[in-house]
Amino acid sequence: PGSLSGRIVGGVWWFFTLIIISSYTANLAAFLTVERMVSPIESAEDLAKQTEIAYGTLEAGSTKEFFRRSKIAVFEKMWTYMKSAEPSVFVRTTEEGMIRVRKSKGKYAYLLESTMNEYIEQRKPCDTMKVGGNLDSKGYGIATPKGSALRNPVNLAVLKLNEQGLLDKLKNKWWYDKGECGSGGGDSKDKTSALSLSNVAGVFYILIGGLGLAMLVALIEFCYKSRSESKRMKVKSACYRKHAADFIKFREIFTSLGTETYPESKRK
Repeated sequence: PGSLSGRIVGGVWWFFTLIIISSYTANLAAFLTVERMVSPIESAEDLAKQTEIAYGTLEAGSTKEFFRRSKIAVFEKMWTYMKSAEPSVFVRTTEEGMIRVRKSKGKYAYLLESTMNEYIEQRKPCDTMKVGGNLDSKGYGIATPKGSALRNPVNLAVLKLNEQGLLDKLKNKWWYDKGECGSGGGDSKDKTSALSLSNVAGVFYILIGGLGLAMLVALIEFCYKSRSESKRMKVKSACYRKHAADFIKFREIFTSLGTETYPESKRK
């Protein structure tokens, strides 16, 4: 563009385009890198095949009993590793297990019930994730004394809540809707990081600022050119008036001379 404001608009637009393309490319590259590298362990089989990342369970709990009693080859191999590992991979409380996970910087995996796992995943500091699917499927039960009259009413009430979908609604409400790490559940590997407007807000501010500057410069240019044109027209008008005055004066002189000489010529 020939004008300064046009050059500003062109420069800001090309800068904006360059930043948007660069941000998209960087985000895509990061996404592909995360897919390949961040989660090398995606299942119990992956844990069993390696020894670099330690893994353990609660010292006294259903998860430990599951591995101890399992007859599945992969889980037997994992149990053999856990019971002989030094230092011990078992923890006394779930809180201790989460602290150990955070301090290990990816070198320790804590195996626990999926319900507790998903709950912790949705709580601050939001630095843990569930990897892989569930190893087993078991339900929770409400214990009553043997022969209690409450057994059948409780069973029927739980079945009714399950059929109506209220149990899932309650879980979503207290696990995810009231979570502190964003909405949604499921495995963390299924959650992708999107390039949101907040990530590129700065470049939009630059674009708006550049357009505003271009409009200001265009206004200044318009005012300056209008003023210059006005001055030029005034000068030209003054010249025209001067030339017109000179012409009128010259014509008056010429007319005067013609009037004075005409009688003399006639007398001759």
